[in-house]
Amino acid sequence: MILCIDIGGTVARMGLVDKTGHIHARYEKRVDFDHYKTPLLKIVLEGAREFIQETGAEIEGIGISAAGMIDDRLGIVLGINGRIPLYEGSPLKDAFEAQFHVPTAVLNDANAAALGECFAGRAKGVDNMLLITLRTGVGCGIIINRRVFGGARGMAGEVGHFTLYQDGKPCPCGKRGCFETYASTTALIQAAKEKTGETFSGGKEIFDRAAAGDEALLAVLDHWTDDIAAGVSGLIHIFNPEVVLIGGSVCEQEELLIKPLRRKTHDITMRRFREGLTLDRAVLGNDAGLIGAAKFFMDKYC
Repeated sequence: MILCIDIGGTVARMGLVDKTGHIHARYEKRVDFDHYKTPLLKIVLEGAREFIQETGAEIEGIGISAAGMIDDRLGIVLGINGRIPLYEGSPLKDAFEAQFHVPTAVLNDANAAALGECFAGRAKGVDNMLLITLRTGVGCGIIINRRVFGGARGMAGEVGHFTLYQDGKPCPCGKRGCFETYASTTALIQAAKEKTGETFSGGKEIFDRAAAGDEALLAVLDHWTDDIAAGVSGLIHIFNPEVVLIGGSVCEQEELLIKPLRRKTHDITMRRFREGLTLDRAVLGNDAGLIGAAKFFMDKYC
């Protein structure tokens, strides 16, 4: 059994995963309970110990899907753009191997989710695919020949920070006009507020009101999907994938997100690149990172 951990900004999800990708037991540990005064690594280690004690499981290894820029060779968090205090520099691989005495494999959460979808999800059996996650920011997992493409240090896929508009809005990364400042759910919520003067609790509220006929929010969604399509089309021209999947909680919005995004991306993508191309939603949800972390571990150690 492989202990798999998906580290997010609010919760670390854990599961015992077998070599077919089946999750046998689950556990969650809140990581922001004291506004990150306790280092995230310490909290996740405690949660992993609690989970193993609770289940009595014997594990052969650990797979970790982690938020941020991850050096997947050394298993270190290289950067997080200041979003999680005391997290940058965390030696995840060394810490878990010292604690549990089993080999540990660590990769970025978007890469893990993409690998999970290829192993047991919507892209099962596909050789080349992209998973683009629309959340607080925008992430991307890149699969080439059924393997995660991590680049020189495992950081490839930070597509949220390529420039969509040269003189665009400032981004927390220090640049202007980054893709995620237009395509993230954070950007959607901000655009809806600017359009209506109202405050929204999240993307679901915007979609629900748009589905009920709110013209202002329908216009906001139309412009938002234009920007997403522009970025997705650019990525298609770079990577020439067979499948592009959209992840994040908003991917469930078939009528107001997936269908228009599929049409708009098709319209601005060169003909030869869209031949045989599938654009769809991811299906594994929160399990994708756990399953992908297991697959990454197996590819590395089994």
